Amino acid sequence: VVYECLRGGLDLTKDDENINSQPFQRWRERFEFVAEAVKLAQQETGEVKGHYLNCTATTPEEMYERAEFAKELDMPIIMHDYITGGFTANTGLG
Repeated sequence: VVYECLRGGLDLTKDDENINSQPFQRWRERFEFVAEAVKLAQQETGEVKGHYLNCTATTPEEMYERAEFAKELDMPIIMHDYITGGFTANTGLG
């Protein structure tokens, strides 16, 4: 869906706020899949595209791990649920 939206003309897509790492869609695999979709859409359109990867996790450390993994995938945009994660985690993520 991410690829189709970006290829179809959208510039940005995002994870749902409630999607974290359910058994049917683990975060690491989702991040890799989305990164591939974004890069393919950019190559095909010649436009800059992006996707907000949801880094929300049960601990701040796990959230930071997810953010670092997004960075390793050259994904410049992340998001997290600051109410669930907490304001301190938000500051640390920044």
